[in-house]
Amino acid sequence: MIHVVFNEADVKVLASAIELDEHLSGKIICIQDDYSVGPIDNIYEDAGIEARKEWWKMVCEGGDYESKTKDAAIDDYATVSEMIQSFQENETEHIWIWAAQNKHDVCGYYWLLPFLKPFQGRVQILYLNNLPFINEKGNIFYPVWLSEIPAKEFLKAKKLARDITLSEFEVDPDEWTKLCGENKSVRILEGGKKLIQYDVDFYDNELKKFILPEWQKAGKIIQQFLNKSKHTTGDAFLLWRLKVMIAMEMFETQGKIGTMKEFEIKYHSKED
Repeated sequence: MIHVVFNEADVKVLASAIELDEHLSGKIICIQDDYSVGPIDNIYEDAGIEARKEWWKMVCEGGDYESKTKDAAIDDYATVSEMIQSFQENETEHIWIWAAQNKHDVCGYYWLLPFLKPFQGRVQILYLNNLPFINEKGNIFYPVWLSEIPAKEFLKAKKLARDITLSEFEVDPDEWTKLCGENKSVRILEGGKKLIQYDVDFYDNELKKFILPEWQKAGKIIQQFLNKSKHTTGDAFLLWRLKVMIAMEMFETQGKIGTMKEFEIKYHSKED
């Protein structure tokens, strides 16, 4: 069995669940790119793939995650190629796709699905959409991310595995193709598997709310945003948006404008 997840944090908790139940035993594969942001036009063609790589290099340049854009550190296409080869060599192989109710997982699911269409009947999904679980304190909660679910609760979640239907293999890629053609850079989950797209500056106004008249590290501003905002995204993207706004001379800065801990930001002084 092959388990597919879309966040590094999910790998650890799923591995812990496998230790509790040998029936879950299998290889865990993580799709690493965050397809909820950035260009997705022609994403299955060389030009689109290269355009996305260059976009991520631009976003991460000089920041905390710059190293991840070098030397093919993230290559989901190579990961999927190896997975398909395993499928072709072993006709009894099955895939379980684990996804929670968040835009990151849903976008990853959409991106992955066209590769797996030839194996319909051997691909199952566990979509934990608005389902209650019990946390470590014994309270009921509705997880947004798989990594929030205690390992023992995954043993209950496995009962939700179902085949991805032939209809889903037809309709869902069409929905993704439509999104790819809209030339937008931010995708928000409206509910279920419904995604709405916005321009690249979608998070800017909300991010600006956490900038004060006093100096703050860029990392603190981003953390405040992640803790308090309704719609959030990765800190690499947010750091880039801060730098874009700084380049537009919207704020004062001090320190080297690089990683999140290297510089501080505040609103322009009134006398300016």
